[in-house]
Amino acid sequence: MDAEETIRWPTNLDRAGIEKRLIDARKTAEKEGWSEVAGLLADVEHKSAIEIAKAVTGALEWLQRQPELRAFALQLQMVALNLKNLK
Repeated sequence: MDAEETIRWPTNLDRAGIEKRLIDARKTAEKEGWSEVAGLLADVEHKSAIEIAKAVTGALEWLQRQPELRAFALQLQMVALNLKNLK
């Protein structure tokens, strides 16, 4: 991902868009064996806005200890920027 790509980050994702990205992130985490992240993102489509925010925050905290996963972390950071849109 290059620097210009961050300019196109959507900051107006609705709940469906946020859920889709988190489900995709969960699938990646499951495939890669990142069980802690996969667990945090489990069942996001049925969680409240507060629960989703906690899950994203927890996943980002885990990812801070994994600098080699920066590209994956950026995807979750983009979701975090949109959490204010959750209803």
